Amino acid sequence: MLEKAIIGSKKYYAWLALVLAVAGAGFCCYLYQLVTGSESSGLSRSFPWGVLIANYTFMVGVAASAVMVVLPYYLHNYKEFGRITVLGEFTAVAAVATAMLFIMADIGRPERAFNLALYPTPRSPFFWNMVLLGGYMMINLVVGWFALDAERNSVPAPPWVRILSYISIPWAVSIHTMTSFVYSGLAARPFWHTAIMGPRFLATAFAAGPALLIVLCMIVRRISTFDPGRETIQKLAIIVCYAMIVNIFFILMEVFSAFYSGMHSHAAPIKYLWVGVEGHRAMVPYMWGSAIMGVAGVLLLLIPRYRLQEAWLALACVLIFISTWIDKGMCLIAGGLAPTPFETISDYAPTAQETVITLGVYAIGVLILTVLYKIALSVKSEPAAAVHP
Repeated sequence: MLEKAIIGSKKYYAWLALVLAVAGAGFCCYLYQLVTGSESSGLSRSFPWGVLIANYTFMVGVAASAVMVVLPYYLHNYKEFGRITVLGEFTAVAAVATAMLFIMADIGRPERAFNLALYPTPRSPFFWNMVLLGGYMMINLVVGWFALDAERNSVPAPPWVRILSYISIPWAVSIHTMTSFVYSGLAARPFWHTAIMGPRFLATAFAAGPALLIVLCMIVRRISTFDPGRETIQKLAIIVCYAMIVNIFFILMEVFSAFYSGMHSHAAPIKYLWVGVEGHRAMVPYMWGSAIMGVAGVLLLLIPRYRLQEAWLALACVLIFISTWIDKGMCLIAGGLAPTPFETISDYAPTAQETVITLGVYAIGVLILTVLYKIALSVKSEPAAAVHP
């Protein structure tokens, strides 16, 4: 099936060229940062994590969201999701690859990443992140590939494919839970040091990932002959809606706990994000923008009149995706690092170089997604192709 990735129209080749150009620009900036070190970035001793780690955290959530189509189809035999299960699994593969590249781009000495394998430390959440992310990517790639091959040949998928699908369900939950442990285990950072960090991560993942998949399904329907199905998209929209409601509820719980307890260390990061502290208001517009977009997206999905119209549904999904990207991206990092344990404020803004590197990493993720989707859609568009067995 690999040959299908290199056969396409002029628009397909032009798209690949554009993505490769952005990826190349990002790689050049990365090489410059590799030589000059973090001096060429906006990072500092007080702000050691920045835009790269923020996007890593977010993309792990997008990857984990594949479980929202795998679980109903394989565990509850919901046939409608069979049409897009492979697409969900391939989206997870691209998302995990993107997340891991963000980690590699953030490490000043990328060769040191091999120390995780050469000198494993089971007590470290970073070690388990490496194991879980790598395993999850391989599981989704293998399951998606062999299920697609079975669909191409109009035969049932091998029994072990279903077994691996069952394994991927708790595995998906574990990858984002372990990512949350990286943050919540830091007692010196009150904004992160909360037991609800894991559930919050999962709620945002189950909102942002399916929202992205809905938009991708709409694009697929326009550029190919494959139709993911109206009912499939509507069911995903309901999942997005209620996952986002749960996320908003968790945010309100954090606000109540911080301010009702009267603990300054817990309230300071929230004040910094929402109203600013001592004139430091860099993140305030982003936090309010995230909140407005998130609530607007939920309202659009709650009202059937808008949810059933494709244009409004696409808008709602885009709003929720951007909202969670802001909230679980830079706002999460800034809330934890900007108010320091010494009750000072350390601001951070990504440099142009960091921005280009970020775009370059995303371009590689888009390239992987494009190739995998091209293969999947080519198979699904064949006359003999049936519903995912």
